[in-house]
Amino acid sequence: MQALVVLEPSRLEIREVPVPAPGPNEVLARVRAVSICGTDAHIIRGDYPGFWPPSFPFIPGHEWAGEIAALGPGAERFGWQVGDRVAGTSHDACGVCQKCVEGRYNLCENYGKPGLHRQYGHSVQGADAEYVVHGVKCIFPLPDALSFDEGAVIDPASIALHVANRGNIVPGDTVAITGAGAIGLLGGDAARIRGAARVIVIERNPLRLAKAAAMGFETVDAREGDPVAVVRDLTDGFGADVVLECAGVPATVQWALGMLRRGGRCAAVGIPTVGVEIAMQKLVLDELELVGSRASAGEMRRVMPHVEQGRMRVRDVMTHEFALADYAQAIDTFNNPTSGAIKIIVRP
Repeated sequence: MQALVVLEPSRLEIREVPVPAPGPNEVLARVRAVSICGTDAHIIRGDYPGFWPPSFPFIPGHEWAGEIAALGPGAERFGWQVGDRVAGTSHDACGVCQKCVEGRYNLCENYGKPGLHRQYGHSVQGADAEYVVHGVKCIFPLPDALSFDEGAVIDPASIALHVANRGNIVPGDTVAITGAGAIGLLGGDAARIRGAARVIVIERNPLRLAKAAAMGFETVDAREGDPVAVVRDLTDGFGADVVLECAGVPATVQWALGMLRRGGRCAAVGIPTVGVEIAMQKLVLDELELVGSRASAGEMRRVMPHVEQGRMRVRDVMTHEFALADYAQAIDTFNNPTSGAIKIIVRP
């Protein structure tokens, strides 16, 4: 099969590799669409050495949709059949540790242990290929009403819903979002699904800012003045009830905490690659809450009806399409801030 192989940081090729065989409780799927995630760009650059991936060469990719081509032993017991349309996610957790039993399999306490946990496209081979093997715990039925392209954005949509859930948004809240990438924009939809009265998106890229405005969100141009002051002006000096931090750079984390209302809550899903200094005095005296948000934990099935109904607008964040053979051009486009790229679909 054809696959994207990252030979070493920033060196990638399309290569012919063997089709993987599904093991017990696994399926082999024909990948029809895979989307590029910001984590993919980091992995390709080698920003998480020795962790994601553990070693090179490596096949990345974890946001995908396709159809089942073969069943491993036991997979049929879970109702799967060859030809079923599926959307995949990355965490194949152990299922027996305390966090898994509590439903927080994204925090599996056996993370990375061979035979117990796999994270496809991160710690084990991923979906930037014609075929991929996944365990039955991390594939989900793709409704007939949704295309494979839309299916490839179900995983980031579930992550957006998870960060909104971690933000504990309640009806009537004013929600600010730092970063108008796919997670930030879909996070705006997730905030509305949870009942937010206002969604304010902070971004410095003019193309992404325009996209946020086109989707009906209030916008703050981070290039013009202090975004914290602007958000406070927009909220009569109080600040936002909840901030979803979706950019993952030190400045936006600091902005997020600075624009919170007293007693507010910041849910951070962006992953900084360097340390961040935060104002602990303000966090303590204003009783601010800062919580992490990792991947998703049960939101894949819950987000699909919202995608079907148009409340989670995955189509609006799809900006480019490429064949797998053109992946080098696709990742260059993704990394180019002047391209307008948000979510790029690759078709193996």
